[in-house]
Amino acid sequence: MATRGLPLLLILCVLAGCGDSGPSDEQRIRETLSSFEQAAAAHDYDVLCDRILAPKLIDTLEQIGLPCETALQKGFEGLEDPRISVGVVKVSGDTATAQVRSSAAGQSPSEDTVDLVRVGDGWRIASLGGTGAG
Repeated sequence: MATRGLPLLLILCVLAGCGDSGPSDEQRIRETLSSFEQAAAAHDYDVLCDRILAPKLIDTLEQIGLPCETALQKGFEGLEDPRISVGVVKVSGDTATAQVRSSAAGQSPSEDTVDLVRVGDGWRIASLGGTGAG
């Protein structure tokens, strides 16, 4: 009876996703950048500050006297229909870079490197339009 139970257990395990470690770092980074695009389009500064931008980046803004939401509101003023296309993603430990092409209505497209850092089991944007460290 025990030998018949093993194949059934294996089938159930495969169906349930046993051993599945979840999304890869690259997938999580792409999800972060997609969430950034959606939140920027919706002008949802709370989501950007609370879930997408790295705490160190937010601290830097606040040290110069700007609450995160205020800085983003000023920075994204007039932003309409933002789009981000993610190219090459490179992960090095707890840091990563992503090559992105961004555009918005009435603005010229831009190709930049976005720096990201691991926060918990996810990724947050550490800088926008950086030179890239990886």
